[in-house]
Amino acid sequence: MNYQRPKGTADILPGESEKWQFVEETARLIFRDYQFQEIRTPIFEHFETISRSVGDTTDIVSKEMYDFYDKGDRHVTLRPENTAPIVRAFVENKLFGPEYAKPYKVFYTGPMFRYERPQKGRLRQFHQIGVEAFGSSNPATDVETMAMALDFFKQLGIQQIRLVINSLGDKETRKNYRQALIDYLEPHLEELSADSKRRLHENPLRVLDSKDPKDKQFVAEAPSILEFLTPASQKHFDDVLKMLDALEIPYEIDSNMVRGLDYYTDTIFEIMSDAKGMGAQSTICAGGRYDGLVEELGGPETPGFGFAMGIERVLMTLAMEEIVIPAINELDAYVVAIDDGTNLEALKLVQAVRNFGFSADRDFMHRKPKAQFKSADKLGAKLVLTIGEEELLKGVVKVKSMATSKEQEFRLEEVYEDFPEIYDEMTTKMFD
Repeated sequence: MNYQRPKGTADILPGESEKWQFVEETARLIFRDYQFQEIRTPIFEHFETISRSVGDTTDIVSKEMYDFYDKGDRHVTLRPENTAPIVRAFVENKLFGPEYAKPYKVFYTGPMFRYERPQKGRLRQFHQIGVEAFGSSNPATDVETMAMALDFFKQLGIQQIRLVINSLGDKETRKNYRQALIDYLEPHLEELSADSKRRLHENPLRVLDSKDPKDKQFVAEAPSILEFLTPASQKHFDDVLKMLDALEIPYEIDSNMVRGLDYYTDTIFEIMSDAKGMGAQSTICAGGRYDGLVEELGGPETPGFGFAMGIERVLMTLAMEEIVIPAINELDAYVVAIDDGTNLEALKLVQAVRNFGFSADRDFMHRKPKAQFKSADKLGAKLVLTIGEEELLKGVVKVKSMATSKEQEFRLEEVYEDFPEIYDEMTTKMFD
């Protein structure tokens, strides 16, 4: 048998995984500045948790879920997204209680699963970073959360992006608009794509999101949901726009933009990458408001707002904009051991350096000194500590700065007792 990874998945190897760490750590730092705390939920959930939240008629539930019955005949699914699981955790753990801060703000990172046709930027196991804020209906929450997402991309150095927003209104808005959209599309039923024919009476707003050329001509002339906003929803959207203007955040309004999940209300948004080569996968962050979802899963009336971004697409964007990700695995010291008799001392040296809180490595393959120095250089070591039988007899070790090529001899006792002082002395010389 030829053992291979499952279709639609990827191995994230050393050299690539450091890029993921950089993106994740950048998100953690930005989110903490905005007082979001990390939450972790199970990778699989009860099927009903997802279907009730996301919507039975969505493509996610009807086509894309990895669902199965476990040995206890329980219907479970690998999570296709993480808002519904976090809302479930919010309700189950009573995080709406008076002892918790309002709004209650969390962030997450992890794998999601959807049975889709694999393509660039769209895998069956993909990874998301996201946030959720519970308890605030203030439009400032919408704007602050969108600003946080933009801050994240700015911190990464990504520049070729734009914020696109819309409002889906409240329940009354959706009810009135749904009927208006059906009335508009029904005369063109036979000309629509197969998916849109099916969606027309199940979930007509999803027709607006169709990428099929057959549908685009009709979508372009469809009535705008913004014409059906109730006074409350219109005020909320107007306030969001005023606040974005006040913060000098550029945005575009796309009245045909919808989300693929049924729980969204009022403000929705996407951050699009205009970097060359992104193609159809240009949405790198998306989210919005979901004021009825907590109630839907058995909790009290609690507004919510959040977003998710695909890590794979963020990395694609970094690559397309040719942004160099800084190295995060710096090597402070590399120990070169010459002759077999120095093996034990080399082990002691590398461990002593690590015990002082520095990163260190050594050769384990009994290679010649030249090959070991090449490894030290390739790994970006700042210092190289060389010990051979001659140095061992004298009780010394040679320390070389790789930046200046200056080398100095130190007693072994000095390394074991105060390596930080030697490190400071040798690295300071880099700038002399």
